[in-house]
Amino acid sequence: MKSLPLLLNFALYQCVWFACVLGAAGGNLAAGLVLALLAIAVHLFRARDARREFVLVGIAAVTGAAFESLLVASGWVHIDDELLLGGLLPVGMVALWAAFATTLNVSLRALRSHHALAAVLAALGAPLAYAGGVRLGALEWVQVLPALAFIAVGWALLLPLLLRAARRFDGFTAS
Repeated sequence: MKSLPLLLNFALYQCVWFACVLGAAGGNLAAGLVLALLAIAVHLFRARDARREFVLVGIAAVTGAAFESLLVASGWVHIDDELLLGGLLPVGMVALWAAFATTLNVSLRALRSHHALAAVLAALGAPLAYAGGVRLGALEWVQVLPALAFIAVGWALLLPLLLRAARRFDGFTAS
C-alpha cells in the first residue's frame, strides 16, 4: 500500500477519536457518531471487498461494546448517563471501536504479523488514549489503577485477536 492512503486512514481515525471524545466531553455525541459513520463508509467504499471489511467493523463494534460495558460496569470509570445506552453501553466508545476497525487492514496492517508487538503497543497506548479522554472530559477515573490495568490487559489481549480477524476479513487484498 502506498503511504498516502495509510496516512489518510490514520488521520481520519484520529479525527473520529477527537470528535467522539470532545462530543462526549460536551454531552453531545452527534458529530462524533456522524464522523465515525462517514469514516466507515469511506473505508468500505475504498475496499475491494466491502462485505469482508463490514464484517470486521461489526466484530470490532461487538468487541468494543462488551469491553466498554464491562469497564463501565466495573465502576472504575464514570461516563455520564446521557452518553450510555441502557445505563451501561457507551455508544461513543463503540463508535470508536468500529472506526478503529478501519485501521486494521490499512494503517495498522504491518502489525498483523507481529502480535506480541501489537500487544505491547496496545498495553501502552490504550491507557494513554483513555487518559487523554479523561483529560478532555469525556470520562472520569473512579479507581485509576484498576481501570488502567483492565484497559492495558484488555487491549493487549484484544488487539492481537482483532488483527487476526483483520487477516481473515481483509477486504483490501485481492481474493
